[in-house]
Amino acid sequence: TQVWLGGDHYKWRLMRANGVDEFWVTGDAPDREKFQKWAETLEVAIGNPLYHWSHLELRRYFGYEGVLNGETAEEVWQLTQEKLSQPGMSARNLILNSGVTLLCTTDDPADDLRWHKALRDDESFPVKVLPAWRPDNAMGLEKPDYPAYLERLGHAAGMEIKSFEDLKEALKRRMAEFDAMGCRASDHGITQAVCRPVSDEELERVFQKGVEGQRLTQEEIEAFQTGFLTFVAGEYNQLGWVMQLHYGCRRNANTKMFEKVGRDTGYDCVLQGVPSLKLAEFLNLLNDHDALPRMVCYSLNSNDDDGINSVLGSFQDGTPLGRVQQGSAWWFNDHKAGITKQLTSFANAGLLGNFIGMLTDSRSFLSYPRHEYFRRILCQLIGGWVENGEYPADGKALEKIVKGICYNNAVEFFGFPLEKV
Repeated sequence: TQVWLGGDHYKWRLMRANGVDEFWVTGDAPDREKFQKWAETLEVAIGNPLYHWSHLELRRYFGYEGVLNGETAEEVWQLTQEKLSQPGMSARNLILNSGVTLLCTTDDPADDLRWHKALRDDESFPVKVLPAWRPDNAMGLEKPDYPAYLERLGHAAGMEIKSFEDLKEALKRRMAEFDAMGCRASDHGITQAVCRPVSDEELERVFQKGVEGQRLTQEEIEAFQTGFLTFVAGEYNQLGWVMQLHYGCRRNANTKMFEKVGRDTGYDCVLQGVPSLKLAEFLNLLNDHDALPRMVCYSLNSNDDDGINSVLGSFQDGTPLGRVQQGSAWWFNDHKAGITKQLTSFANAGLLGNFIGMLTDSRSFLSYPRHEYFRRILCQLIGGWVENGEYPADGKALEKIVKGICYNNAVEFFGFPLEKV
């Protein structure tokens, strides 16, 4: 229950949809009872990716070939309890036994990275663990706790932050620390793509207004986000980092439950709207200033797929694998239909063989079979095209495409310190 249901808001949403009271979801119910409620929920989850993921995990890590439901819950509970007590089920061994060669954590610019330093110096663990730069807090000028965050960031950077220029200097210092620890990617969670450039003087005014706790207008928030993102993009370009943009999500839609159980608990939803225009304007702004880094764009709204790909196709420059890419089907879309749709849209608008493949932000050490799930869907789609005569049955070429999408392209695109396979 703790390794499988703890922190997994995918499963929590499904349990609530099955009429399970919060007591058995995030409440204080005994672990065995929570597991029973999950098993009973899974029983009716036909067509849901959680049904596939869960049974893949039971097979790969526990050797269970049966079906989990309300009646088999006790059998599965006993099996998993016995297996989880074995040394081979430690966090490190789960990573090693899943064939992982490198993983990235998401880290705030104010984080001290001490655990990354410990892992770097630990020769007993061969998997590379790199930080990924996630500066959402640093861009959250409109939030009430922003001044307190600036103090924390300033402490990490060894300076006081009293202006937007100070903020940029603090971020540059922390980027240098992250880069020294092997960081190759940034990740930004924003509501929508933005592009509202303003003068340096206006940015400073907006920054001071926010720090003083005054309410910012939507236009001022977008101006600050644009200035912030433009600055960091230029720095990423110089460092050789990949910039990732995740947008299209309405966070904490249920205010009552947000106040009760907090953020990241399963109350987010897809934001409507097509951000292609603002995305195009933002990329053009970066391109005009020679500050466009390698970039991956993800929208939580799958209706944006074709628009994103048309925009990104306008900013390719001969860079291997493309300067900018659409990211994999994400969050509410990482199911069979969503993955197939994203792959097809990518193929229709560009070169699927150059795609960097699957990403999962799961919080579970048992979630690696989601990559197998992606590979199965990818190969079924490609195999269908071959069987239909839309691509030749050329084993060598197909092997190169599949290995590229599943491993090699990400190694090259991000510049990870790994050998291709």
